[in-house]
Amino acid sequence: MKKREGLWFYTFISPWLIGFLGLTLGPIIFSIYMSFTDWDLFQSPNFIGIENYNSLLTADPIFWKSIGNTFFYALIAVPLGMAISLWIAYFLNKKLQGITFFRVLFYLPSIVPVVATSLLFVQLFAPTEGIINQILGLIGIEGPHWLLDSQWVKPALILMSLWGVGGGVVLLLAGMKGIPPEFYESAAIDGASSRQSFFSITFPMLTPVIFFNLVTGIIGALQTFAQVFIMTSGGPDNASQMVVPYLFQNAFRFYKMGYASAIAWILFIIILMLTLIVFRSSSLWVHYEEGKENG
Repeated sequence: MKKREGLWFYTFISPWLIGFLGLTLGPIIFSIYMSFTDWDLFQSPNFIGIENYNSLLTADPIFWKSIGNTFFYALIAVPLGMAISLWIAYFLNKKLQGITFFRVLFYLPSIVPVVATSLLFVQLFAPTEGIINQILGLIGIEGPHWLLDSQWVKPALILMSLWGVGGGVVLLLAGMKGIPPEFYESAAIDGASSRQSFFSITFPMLTPVIFFNLVTGIIGALQTFAQVFIMTSGGPDNASQMVVPYLFQNAFRFYKMGYASAIAWILFIIILMLTLIVFRSSSLWVHYEEGKENG
């Protein structure tokens, strides 16, 4: 009976198991090996040891610039997006007539495909015909060239990232709905103001959601690709070049698949280390309803 049950178990999970081995674990192992070769997609890979990693870390200024650009983007876009999403969720949690409409309105941009969003913002950031610069012109401000200016291209990408805060807003709003109203009633009886209630009740109770948004936000920001690839191609002068677009260029434009695999694994190590740091720090600031901190 146990053998038959085990056979049926593996039969039912076989589609997932085959997909995992063939489409996930297999490519992972293959890319590790490729990172130690100079494979160009057309000829047999030639094992060169750690040469790709050595070149990346010691002789590739564009790689280090892409690392710097990616960290700059993540360091500003993630906290700013989380702060704005928390602010929006706080007001969307109010019991007002027609509030459901605004909840839907703020969430809709987050489900727009990133390609469509990127093409939209290319038009918005146009130097002369763009709506943003036209609005600035109405108040006497000469807008920058945004995507064509090396000083403004990263701020433009950060502004664009705020378009998709709706996903975080929904999670935070759900977390706020899960806070027992008795907490606020007790705080009001004790004479607590709205500000005190927010920082003493709302924010601590939302830290698990904030923790989730932080982890996913960091991972997503460090893997930014479509926006850069579509809007700037890394320009001008590599001012907006980021790690994943640079990886893509090496793999499919320069046919340096081994080099690109090495970039991928360096990025994986960076993301893994940052994620572990966030997880380790969570015990200091993430609180759960049962009173146990995440350890």
